[in-house]
Amino acid sequence: MTRANVASKSSTPISSVTASSRKRASNGGESTPKKKRSTAKERSENDPHNPENNLVDSLRPGLILVFIGLNPGLKTAETGHAYAHPSNRFWHLLHESGVTPRKHLPSETHDLPDLYSIGNTNICARPTRDGSGLRKEELAEGAGILEEKIREFKPQAVCIVGKQIWEALWLARTGKKLKKDLFKWGWQDEDNWLGRIVDDDEHVLWPGARTFVSTSTSGLSASMKPHEKLEVWLPLGEWFKERTERGEQTGVEQPFKSGEHSS
Repeated sequence: MTRANVASKSSTPISSVTASSRKRASNGGESTPKKKRSTAKERSENDPHNPENNLVDSLRPGLILVFIGLNPGLKTAETGHAYAHPSNRFWHLLHESGVTPRKHLPSETHDLPDLYSIGNTNICARPTRDGSGLRKEELAEGAGILEEKIREFKPQAVCIVGKQIWEALWLARTGKKLKKDLFKWGWQDEDNWLGRIVDDDEHVLWPGARTFVSTSTSGLSASMKPHEKLEVWLPLGEWFKERTERGEQTGVEQPFKSGEHSS
């Protein structure tokens, strides 16, 4: 066999073998391990910017509907406007579902209470790049704070904007993860209404705010198509239009009418 034939059977260039050998030699004969990529959660928790949150709650007594988000994104925290990132579909779905007669801008966040008796709040106040940056402890603490807000202001209804938020609330209230067969979009059963108040004898003092679970509006949420998300939102729009047309206002003195959670 000639030297040329030997060279042609080699699958690795000599220069590459030599470079690899030198690299192993410099590491005591061992290959350099690959650097582990950080997770989205680790990047969010170690965000060097630590942005200030300029978003404040839009809450007061007498509201018909309160939207509950996860936490402020960076754009929302910077501007102080809810669901401010251009890719977020919140303002589109608010209009397309019939809750508002026109598509509002994020800068109109704090006009909604005066225009429609609609408020906004979040389960957590700390801004992150995305929801994966929130710790379990933050979500548990935020769930308790949120319940107290709803008990204080007593809106007629709340809309949980995303399955992840409802799962966090369920875990905080029951100590158990929400099973797939128990989850449903839309209006929830009366026993699960947010802010519910009972006395020591389990008598209902306030049934809570009628609770609706909608899809997430984040641009990062791509598990459902736009028309599928809208289908989930439509019953909320129908309910809200009915309520505003009837001119109902909430208040502590308003008697509770059993069975109205789906009307």
